[in-house]
Amino acid sequence: MLGLAIAALAMKAYAVFDAIRVPTDAFPAAGKLTKPIWLGILAVALIIELAVFPSPLFFGNLLGTVGAAVYLVDVRPAVRAMGGGRRGSSNDGPYGSW
Repeated sequence: MLGLAIAALAMKAYAVFDAIRVPTDAFPAAGKLTKPIWLGILAVALIIELAVFPSPLFFGNLLGTVGAAVYLVDVRPAVRAMGGGRRGSSNDGPYGSW
């Protein structure tokens, strides 16, 4: 159970910090909910995770885990495709992106 709790905490923390880095206009451009809504969902999920940390199967915790998973699997790739979060991408060659 502790392993599940640590994995859920890491996933939610990563999702929150990733959403913070994405520009605000990338969310509506990708056809997703706005950045403040996603940050609210992910922040509440992280707060619930921290409040009931050793219990990953708590119902509120499961909802937060699903929310973070939806962000990472659906929203994150869509906003990345719209150019969100590409500040100094590491795969830029000397003549542009490759």
